Amino acid sequence: MSALNHYDVIISPVITEKATRTSEYNQVTFRVPLDATKPQIKAAVEALFKVKVKAVNTLRVKGKTKLFRGRPGQRSDYKKAMVTLAEGQRIDVTTGI
Repeated sequence: MSALNHYDVIISPVITEKATRTSEYNQVTFRVPLDATKPQIKAAVEALFKVKVKAVNTLRVKGKTKLFRGRPGQRSDYKKAMVTLAEGQRIDVTTGI
C-alpha cells in the first residue's frame, strides 16, 4: 500500500473525553471510511506513526436524524477504529503527521 492510500484509511483522530480516557490503556481512536478493514487500518497506523499495533477494534456509528432549519435531515454514518498499541508505544494525536 502506498503512503497516499494510508492517508485515505485514517481520516482523523477522535478527540473526546471517552477517547482520551482510553489512552491510559494504550488505545487511540480514529475515524476511518466505512469500507476500511482491520488489516488496512493496522497497516496504515503502523506505517504513518511508526508504532507496533497489538489489536484493532471497529464499530459503525449510525447517523442521527436531526432537524436542520425546521426540516428533518440525516447525519452521515461513519466508522470508528480503536487501535490498541503494544507496550511502550505511544501516539500523540494533538500533533500532525
